[in-house]
Amino acid sequence: MKKLREYNQKVRLSRKMPELRSGDIVKVYRKVKEGGKERVQVFEGIVIAIKGKQSSSPMVTVRRVSFGVGVEITVPVYSPLVEKIEVVKRVKTRKSKLYYLRRQDFKLSKLKVKELDKFITEETEEGEIEAKEAVSGEKSEKSVEEKKEKEENI
Repeated sequence: MKKLREYNQKVRLSRKMPELRSGDIVKVYRKVKEGGKERVQVFEGIVIAIKGKQSSSPMVTVRRVSFGVGVEITVPVYSPLVEKIEVVKRVKTRKSKLYYLRRQDFKLSKLKVKELDKFITEETEEGEIEAKEAVSGEKSEKSVEEKKEKEENI
């Protein structure tokens, strides 16, 4: 049992997987054998559930609608058949299991999507990397100027 735990820890540390949350839109690159050939198949969809997140082998359920038909795959995150999992977009959700997305009348446009391109990394004078959101930076500058004007008027 101890050897199994050590092996699982080595596997988890050796494979870099992004921090996944339910609602994220991800691309799953997995190896598929067809005949004698092996190729990488890309499956892009929304994460509707993460099972066993704290265990040594978490499972991710990804769903997409292809030609009007819902397709779901459940993938072990640290499986040797999974080459990598790439986060495309972050979505703000309040639930950890998004099984209500299976209903046909649900539209993905109802979810609040956060673009990963909005976050800009800037290097400070000390060499530390700082992440700032472009939109909120402009708003904060305007609010500081407005506060100064109000103080001067009073």
